[in-house]
Amino acid sequence: MPGSPYTDLERPPLSAARLRRALVAPYGPWARLELRAETGSTNADVAEAARAGEPEGLVVVAERQTAGRGRRGRVWQSPPRAGIATSVLLRPGEAVAERGWAPAPPTGYGWLPLLAGVALVEAVTRLAELDAVLKWPNDLLIDGAKCAGVLLEAVPGGSPAAPPAIVLGIGLNVTLRADELPENPTGLPATSLRLAGATATDRDPLLRALLRAVADWYDRWRTAGGDATASGLREAYLAACATVGRPVRVLLPGGQELTGTATGVDPDGQLVVDTADGERHLAAGDVLHLR
Repeated sequence: MPGSPYTDLERPPLSAARLRRALVAPYGPWARLELRAETGSTNADVAEAARAGEPEGLVVVAERQTAGRGRRGRVWQSPPRAGIATSVLLRPGEAVAERGWAPAPPTGYGWLPLLAGVALVEAVTRLAELDAVLKWPNDLLIDGAKCAGVLLEAVPGGSPAAPPAIVLGIGLNVTLRADELPENPTGLPATSLRLAGATATDRDPLLRALLRAVADWYDRWRTAGGDATASGLREAYLAACATVGRPVRVLLPGGQELTGTATGVDPDGQLVVDTADGERHLAAGDVLHLR
């Protein structure tokens, strides 16, 4: 049937009903889930909902994005049903009495994209049985090639009914073939779970595992008052991060660059780099791993 999502049997469509049964309260950790056949950007969709006063816990999943975004304005695109494109709405500055959550301090929000990176590693390692690592801050690498990325966007509060929010977007290449892979302007090659030899490429359990892992780490982080060290998030991130301990070149947002050895990640989630001019703590930048 022309236009049917079942024409490519290697890429079956997701089921909104099954995902909601597994992930949405009272049985799952999220408040509401929307599955869209196509959208410009799941991050843009969730940001719009946040500005309209949508409460924390919205999940938007798209079978295809036409204008997906990565860090520094890059485009993240994928053929229909070949990957996972999802964004979630978080309001970490709001207290949640029934869960014992006090408002998390904004100084800790930089850990949220790193939190998503840890969740990605857990889901891919467990279900796809691949050795996945993170390149700071949150690019998922398999055999040195990028397979997933995370984008955090802050949405300013517009009214008491719509306080500030965080939109956390995740894109994962699942069944992309070699001729479908996106180009990366930093020169880092791309891959997909299938090309990397994953034992499982069913997007349904992958998406469930990913969203549950994000919710679990977010719960730990909120319960610890937004403290990445007390919640165990910093330790988990350092265990998954392949950047720490190796020489790097970092392209900074202003166009400058620096080289040195990445020696750690500080309590605020910034990369610590030992350079010829001293130690630098970096909140943003494109990291290139050097041999």
